[in-house]
Amino acid sequence: MFNLNMSIFNNISKYGLLAKLIHWLTAAGLLIQIPLGFYLVDLDFDQFRVDIENYHILFGLILFYTTLIRLTFKLLSPTPNFNDNAFPGQKVLAKLNHFFLYLALLTITISGIFKKLFNGESLVIFFKKVNLTYNFELSEQFYSIHVLANYVLIGLIALHILAVLFHKFLLRENILKRIL
Repeated sequence: MFNLNMSIFNNISKYGLLAKLIHWLTAAGLLIQIPLGFYLVDLDFDQFRVDIENYHILFGLILFYTTLIRLTFKLLSPTPNFNDNAFPGQKVLAKLNHFFLYLALLTITISGIFKKLFNGESLVIFFKKVNLTYNFELSEQFYSIHVLANYVLIGLIALHILAVLFHKFLLRENILKRIL
């Protein structure tokens, strides 16, 4: 899958190993997190639900840290310049989709964190235990944001996948190989 001569970092012509790993780790994490979140909604409140929710929180925080690392890396590493058969505005649409994917990921995690904290629970964030005063109304508002942002994320992922399929089958470009 990976070329052994591949650079760890991006360059002007291709993505590096680090960008590819982070991309696919995020995708795999979301394949776990999204169904797990939907599964949690229908569970009765008992120890099993608490255990599943703890895994959901752990995976969510890992995705949050991974996203922060990815954004930092994105600022410090060049984005490859690909010459596609793109129609005018396509690159703008792609950049907007990526921006909103990152925004949705961060919104989901941050709203989930605040939902838990305003629910009177503590979380360890950046190696520090955090507590906030219980506020049911704020907890419910952050939960609503959490759920809405998940639906937005699912739509953005669908657009992301559709763009790959559009390139593959209509433009006859295999853009997926760039990130493999």
